[in-house]
Amino acid sequence: MNNTSLFEFDTQIRATKGALLCGVDEAGRGPLAGPVVAAAVILPESIQIDDLNDSKKVSEKQRVVLDTRIRTQALSFGIGVADVQTIERINILQATFLAMRRAVDNLSVQPEYVLVDGRDFPGFECNGSSLPGRSLVKGDARSAVVAAASILAKVFRDKLMTQYAAQYPEYGFEKHKGYGTKFHREQILRIGPSALHRKTFLRKILRES
Repeated sequence: MNNTSLFEFDTQIRATKGALLCGVDEAGRGPLAGPVVAAAVILPESIQIDDLNDSKKVSEKQRVVLDTRIRTQALSFGIGVADVQTIERINILQATFLAMRRAVDNLSVQPEYVLVDGRDFPGFECNGSSLPGRSLVKGDARSAVVAAASILAKVFRDKLMTQYAAQYPEYGFEKHKGYGTKFHREQILRIGPSALHRKTFLRKILRES
């Protein structure tokens, strides 16, 4: 897979914003169950990771391989999680922002500039000062550091949902990872939601039953 443009984009950003460029992305904004997970990644300037791309554009097997490569070669990475209770309490957008801030807080290296996938920039602080950065629509398909963050967030969340499947085997979380597949929706209607389900996301399903 030719992903040179992702690294070229980051090189252009580093030229004016600094070498320590951080990418941030999330996994799990849309599912009916489970937490939202964010990752923050700072890659070395000279790095080139073959096949790195938006997590949605690579297979599950490729994501696992890329996850290991990124963790091994990154200058720093951090993971942030916001659980179901938090999502229900402050809404999914604010919970996503919280997970992103936690991911950046978990970096061992302070970034000079932060790129966040999507339309919204949540704002980040380090040592009492705001970190510069911006949002980047379709950033996981344009920037290498954002693509790397998308991989780490997706793989981490998928592993969590597979672990939850052992606690709640009736729902098949290991297959759909909490998304609203036909089987998942049918199981919710048949046996009701679990403690892992986002009740505010189920209102329409339950109302139509």
